[in-house]
Amino acid sequence: MEHSHRTTIIREPWNKGKLVGQKAPFKLKEIWAIRVRLQLANRLRELALFSLAIDSKLRACDLVRLHVRDVCHGGGMASRAIVLQQKTQRPVQFEITDPTREAVGAWIGYAGLTSESSLFPSRLHGSAHLSTRQYARIVNSWVRQLGLDTASYGTHTLRRTKATLIYRRTKNLRAVQLLLGHTKLESTVRYLGIEVNDALEMAEQTEV
Repeated sequence: MEHSHRTTIIREPWNKGKLVGQKAPFKLKEIWAIRVRLQLANRLRELALFSLAIDSKLRACDLVRLHVRDVCHGGGMASRAIVLQQKTQRPVQFEITDPTREAVGAWIGYAGLTSESSLFPSRLHGSAHLSTRQYARIVNSWVRQLGLDTASYGTHTLRRTKATLIYRRTKNLRAVQLLLGHTKLESTVRYLGIEVNDALEMAEQTEV
């Protein structure tokens, strides 16, 4: 009687040995530090990716799948865009600021992209667009350039950054919920860590 021997391939989890949890948002000075570095190095794709990631507040899976048509209307850069989120299957709208329009427009022109092209095509053969893993590596390189702890920052840092800045300025939870495309307000509260932040602010105000 013959016995078949099967080799079981055990794949190591991508997050093994890594700190997994809520990632810190960038501060304004860190946003400008990264932007200036990318501009000086003439890294057009990364500058467009970074700028749009901050403006859009999209999850990595939605950001890397963007097409030129999503941000360009009638041959010009749009001031607003609407994207259907993969996770919730709900549309989310975001503003595209002037610096981001300039960066993305420069990248589209340099790369010779058409309306149907992936906005961030992969440089790997057989991949239509940048993968979330590749995007994560790029984000890690930005974090290292600033001398920050790569375990504390990641792709979700870009998603959280503008939302956190808007909340700190306006304290408008509902607006931030819409901007992030969350279905429940409780998700936005947990996402921003508002209870913790508010407690720290109160503690600072009562110091003597």
